Amino acid sequence: MYQKVEVSGINTANLPTLSEEQKEEYLRRSKEGDEGARNELIAGNLRLVLSVIQKFSRRCDNPDDLFQVGCVGLIKAVDNFDIDQNVKFSTYAVPMIIGEVRRYLRDNNMIRVSRSMRDLAYKALTVRENLTVQYGREPTNPEICKALNERLQQQAAAIGEEFSPYSEKQIEEALDAVVDPVSLYDPVYSEGGDSIYLMDQIFDTKGTSESWVENIALDEAIKTLGPREKTILNLRFFQGKTQMEVASEIGMVHNKKQKKNSSAFCKKTVAVKSFFLF
Repeated sequence: MYQKVEVSGINTANLPTLSEEQKEEYLRRSKEGDEGARNELIAGNLRLVLSVIQKFSRRCDNPDDLFQVGCVGLIKAVDNFDIDQNVKFSTYAVPMIIGEVRRYLRDNNMIRVSRSMRDLAYKALTVRENLTVQYGREPTNPEICKALNERLQQQAAAIGEEFSPYSEKQIEEALDAVVDPVSLYDPVYSEGGDSIYLMDQIFDTKGTSESWVENIALDEAIKTLGPREKTILNLRFFQGKTQMEVASEIGMVHNKKQKKNSSAFCKKTVAVKSFFLF
């Protein structure tokens, strides 16, 4: 069933379809300069545009935009089609429509990705869909990489070109690049008018409010230490030096240094009760 799209107040679900004979006749007359035949040919193939944009519906929130862009591709196909070639019009028009839609999605994406990477991603997605049907499960990245390289190698050999295989990392990066960004305000659950948004499910395990309080208290406690005690703590616990190295550097005997180190820690532990942080 075709998706209902309103274009200039016309429901495209009610648009007529053309037979192959009618298409050939309109194409011939269109090439002779008959604008009426050209318009009839375009209107009679709008359902073809609808069938193509269904594949891209998940990548665009507004199907009207996709439909209009697809119509641009259809018009280009009508104007550039060679009636002397033994090819059906739909066979020529579909790639033109797909190319126009892909160009629109690429140019209007929130994250700009190079065309070469997008092309690689689309090829990898096609291979992944085929392998999913073949294996009855989601294929792994190594399987996708192997199948894609074999397919591209065969295509390159058929036209006599050299081919450099893609690595798994390149394919993974390409697939990640075409993933649509998700808004933090996208609802993940809704019941009775109360929605839970994605941002409600994401939190920073390191930057919690408890850690902020501890860090503030720790900072205040360190300010109460003397310069010598701060030096000992910095050398021992931030620079990672051993007790003997710290004692040698500050000019203390080892046993006395241990005593001084313990004194500094006692003060800090009493102040913030967070000796375990170190």
